[in-house]
Amino acid sequence: MSKISSKINLTQFKHKVMKLQGKSGLIDCIVLPIDANHFYRGEKGIYMDLVGLELKKKKDNQTHLIKQSLPKELYDKMSDQEKNETPIVGSHIVWSYREPEPVREEIKVPESISGEYVDDLPF
Repeated sequence: MSKISSKINLTQFKHKVMKLQGKSGLIDCIVLPIDANHFYRGEKGIYMDLVGLELKKKKDNQTHLIKQSLPKELYDKMSDQEKNETPIVGSHIVWSYREPEPVREEIKVPESISGEYVDDLPF
């Protein structure tokens, strides 16, 4: 079984980094406008659609680049250049489980002690 982890660079979206007042003082925040970033309001939250594009040449277990999947009506209005310039916002990395290689070690018994009882083991 393998695990997949993803990293998303939130600064690839329209944003503002600022300090806002919290109960315990000023808090570092990143503010992401909903409409300007084409997020959408669902029944249980605010969502962004993402798509993973498989890499032809995998590097450091990285298998896919992540781009935002935009609404069809917006995507159809974009020029080819605008489509190509949509930012890569992250990547998927596959962490797969592998069985360890068996350790193969030859044990050689010196001829001088073969056949004799030796009590030199540390356990």
